[in-house]
Amino acid sequence: RLNGLIKHYPKPYVALVDGISMGGGVGVSAHGSHRVVSEHVLFAMPETGIGLFPDVGGSYVLSRMPGEIGVYLGLTGARLKAADVMYAGYGTHYVTRDRIDALEAALAEAADVDAVLRGFSTTAGPAPLAELQGAIDRLFAHDTVEGIVAALQADGSPFATETLATLKHKSPFSLKLTLRQIREGRGLSFDDCMRMEWRMASRIPETQDFYEGVRAVIIDKDHSPKWQPASLEGVTDDMIARHFAPKPGDELELN
Repeated sequence: RLNGLIKHYPKPYVALVDGISMGGGVGVSAHGSHRVVSEHVLFAMPETGIGLFPDVGGSYVLSRMPGEIGVYLGLTGARLKAADVMYAGYGTHYVTRDRIDALEAALAEAADVDAVLRGFSTTAGPAPLAELQGAIDRLFAHDTVEGIVAALQADGSPFATETLATLKHKSPFSLKLTLRQIREGRGLSFDDCMRMEWRMASRIPETQDFYEGVRAVIIDKDHSPKWQPASLEGVTDDMIARHFAPKPGDELELN
């Protein structure tokens, strides 16, 4: 509901992102009208590493990034710095850290927010992600995670090899759940994306991977989760479909 309020807020909503923005931090920034990032921004949606999915409107944000970049980010949890953040569309303006205090003061007195932001914005430079766009679009265009994995294996490039190794550490269940989530999100409004994610989240406590992922990454920090199922082949279509089904009497209401 908070993300919905931000998305539909009638006044300018300016997020100043001068550091890490992951998970919930993405939710309270990405849905606003303006997202100012500095050279210290670090963006990621790392939920597949803890048995979850990008659950703060990721189905809307990631699905609207150029090409298959959103799928790549959602599945791998790859971290983006300033230039890539701007290229992917998360950032709307780039302002260096040493000017943020002055920007904040100017915004507090602004009659025209857009004009102020334009006056402070500079370029973040070339985006390494742009050079990978073609490879990402080709390798992540498949409708199944198995198809993506097969494409990465067949490609054999350093990027594909590194990406494949990353995916092997993620929850197989979360990978399949997230891929369907982003694919579905492309054809949904923001509000319908949030309703879908509410359904998905309400089913997560019925699964094992979220508890195991939090244990391995956050509590014990052994980074050795025992995923259930342990392989992509063990995650059935019925298991995934269940998370998209409405729960009677438990639908998200947005104002």
